[in-house]
Amino acid sequence: MHDVAITGTGVFTPSQIITNDELVAAFNKYADLWNAENAAAIEAGVAEPKEHSSSEFIIAASGIENRYVLDKEGVLDPSRMFPSLPSRADDEPGYMAEIGCDAAQKALSEAGCSAADVDLVICAASNMERAYPAIGVEIQQLLGAGGFAFDMNVACSSATFGIQTAADMIRSGSIQSALVVNPEICSAHLEWRDRDCHFIFGDVATATFLQRDQAVKGDHFKVLSTRCATQFSNNIRNNNGYLRRTHDQMEDRRDMQFMQNGRKVFKEVLPLVSQHIADHLTDAGVAAGDLRRLWLHQANKTMNDYIGKKVLGRTPEPGEQPNILQDYANTSSAGSIIAFSKHSSDLENGDKGLICSFGAGYSVGSVIVEKG
Repeated sequence: MHDVAITGTGVFTPSQIITNDELVAAFNKYADLWNAENAAAIEAGVAEPKEHSSSEFIIAASGIENRYVLDKEGVLDPSRMFPSLPSRADDEPGYMAEIGCDAAQKALSEAGCSAADVDLVICAASNMERAYPAIGVEIQQLLGAGGFAFDMNVACSSATFGIQTAADMIRSGSIQSALVVNPEICSAHLEWRDRDCHFIFGDVATATFLQRDQAVKGDHFKVLSTRCATQFSNNIRNNNGYLRRTHDQMEDRRDMQFMQNGRKVFKEVLPLVSQHIADHLTDAGVAAGDLRRLWLHQANKTMNDYIGKKVLGRTPEPGEQPNILQDYANTSSAGSIIAFSKHSSDLENGDKGLICSFGAGYSVGSVIVEKG
């Protein structure tokens, strides 16, 4: 059996930003248009008028202030309210492969490695651009890596499930290294016209490079233990499964885009995640007090505050549980990796931390690491 280390991470951040105020202005214009077009039905009591949103509502509900997207214009068009991502020719790189490759190259650079050092590429994300060929294989080709690649989808836990899969292969000796890439184009499967969720998601791509501990060249985090769990629930669901809608499908079934029953998710996921982490720490022989940092899934500030307090037995100190969702919003599987990538360099040798994701499925994945 071989020891495993995370030797590099990378984050691709789109250049376009949507602030809460910009998003609210567009949504409210859309709501006004819809109310005007359906005035007769509203007057007759057949339809309910759409309420306005507000920046105050978004902050209170989520803690989100901004989000990065690949196409700002389409999202903020009140007559459209979803991104315009034109289909690319088959001989052009796909959107997910393109942004995933950017994050992967940054992770390799941080590790002091090149594509020649990669044995496996896993594209782990919540919604794939196509069914096949695998996005992971396309990223492998764009990087110029050898070995093999595949896709996996465990919604918001895809990154941590990918890390466990890669780590298990490295431990067993079947490979020496792996890139876990998380290209999340969440703007394309969010329902921007639904006041309850129109603010939740943003776009990003992250990558994590794992190697045998013996191959480490510089700073790294030893992977001490990993754990994954799933429990079926319909409370977070997307029946479509495709990234893009056409203009003709703008009034399609509501359940073909992201949907969630927020109250049930809060009630059921919080104890599930807290207990999962507690059990993982106990079985790994790590005390909660030994954790210098929690890098949690970036879905909602209230959820993270609750989990952090439950795990540590106290309110986390500033910096112990970094949030990035105020800047990036919810980026599905990439969120915990963004937090880890941006808030880990200050730790010292021997410091321990935990990466944790949770989401649709339900799914929970946790990775206990130690700075080496």
